[in-house]
Amino acid sequence: MSERTGILLVVSGPSGSGKTTLCRHLADLGEAHYSISCTTRTPRPGEENGKDYHFISRDDFQQKLDHEDFLEHALVHGNLYGSLKSEIVSFLIAGTDVVMDIDIQGAEKIRTCSDPIIQRALVDLFVMPPSEQELHKRLSGRGTDDAETISLRMTNALEEMRHWHRYAFRLLSSTREQDYAEFYAILTSERLRVSRIK
Repeated sequence: MSERTGILLVVSGPSGSGKTTLCRHLADLGEAHYSISCTTRTPRPGEENGKDYHFISRDDFQQKLDHEDFLEHALVHGNLYGSLKSEIVSFLIAGTDVVMDIDIQGAEKIRTCSDPIIQRALVDLFVMPPSEQELHKRLSGRGTDDAETISLRMTNALEEMRHWHRYAFRLLSSTREQDYAEFYAILTSERLRVSRIK
């Protein structure tokens, strides 16, 4: 049994900022459980159900909403996304850290959640791309979206970036190695917090 309660590391940032890569790397190294969101959008090439997202229908999503199964949910780019409470709380109680890659709407809902387990565990971080030019390059380089979709994502990204000050931490993206070093340093310091000791 862990000596401390788990950390809920909520990570936001515009599409192309590198936030998903950071979260996945942390989970792949066994440092945290990666919370897999439910979504109504169709999978992109290479994405797997149950690994990248739980891809579900709008009817299934609505059913989960009706049963209050989500810790947070949001409409993003015309698709519904939601994080299952059951996917998160049980890990936190057991002392396992959970990392979540969610948008600014979802992060705000988690900040205002009244559950004391969530509030005690919460640490939030905004990943900021190094520049607009680099962000556009990253989005274009994926090769999965057309010009109109990239333009929409850029517009949405600029809007999202206006909210970085609402987070406890801001990481200005550099190289993958530097980003992860800073990301892991935040987690390490939070693990030492006295208030987390059982």
